[in-house]
Amino acid sequence: MIASTAAACALTASMAMADTGTLKMRFVLDTDNAPKLDLIDPNKDVDFCGKHDIPNEKLIVDPASKGIKNVLVYVYTGRGGTKLDDVPAKNETHELANDECRFQPHYVIAQTGDTLKITNPDPVGHNANLNFFANKAENLMIPAGAEKEVALEKPEPAAIPVECNIHPWMKAYVVVLEHPYAAVSGEDGTLTIEGIPTGEVMFRVSHEAGKIDEVKIGGSKESWRRSRFELDIQPGMNDLGDVLVPGDALSAD
Repeated sequence: MIASTAAACALTASMAMADTGTLKMRFVLDTDNAPKLDLIDPNKDVDFCGKHDIPNEKLIVDPASKGIKNVLVYVYTGRGGTKLDDVPAKNETHELANDECRFQPHYVIAQTGDTLKITNPDPVGHNANLNFFANKAENLMIPAGAEKEVALEKPEPAAIPVECNIHPWMKAYVVVLEHPYAAVSGEDGTLTIEGIPTGEVMFRVSHEAGKIDEVKIGGSKESWRRSRFELDIQPGMNDLGDVLVPGDALSAD
């Protein structure tokens, strides 16, 4: 009986340690007039690039729902942040394509130990200028039909811009973390991060079009100092609902 009770207690403890939470939230621009999506007017390799509709991806807001695309949220482990147990490397490969004179996808989220594969399916040459801080900075020429690989060995302190100096409107971001707890919002502003350890967790939010530090959730104003916010993550779903961002906080200019 004692042995059975001990085994049951051990199982309960093991199950508790395995509990994780999912964070869900939707970023909404708090305005009556969502900014319209502009198209880039390419001035290089016009014969090819000019054939394609190339959006200005700095600020994309869904006209119907006012959802903000490409808001980045991740567990912050820097100074004053959350201390996480080591997460084993997955050694995955992520593709960043120079496709139709734009980088696709706009955000690549990776973990240390992963590889970034930069491809060029276009018939014109591109380059990928990777402005890393922790990893070795690279400025890679990617001829038509070619590809290059970059090892992501160290976590980066922020989303790292990737630029094509040949076609200066092209821009993307690479996020390299020591853990997998990160996501970017989709077309309607929604993002979901799964598998987060339970308890008090610090998150960081960023968007290339400006700061997200004053928000409204459930009718209440919140100040996210240094674009960080802390949540008590519970097992299962943690749904914050809509996060309203002031209409003048972000700009496509």
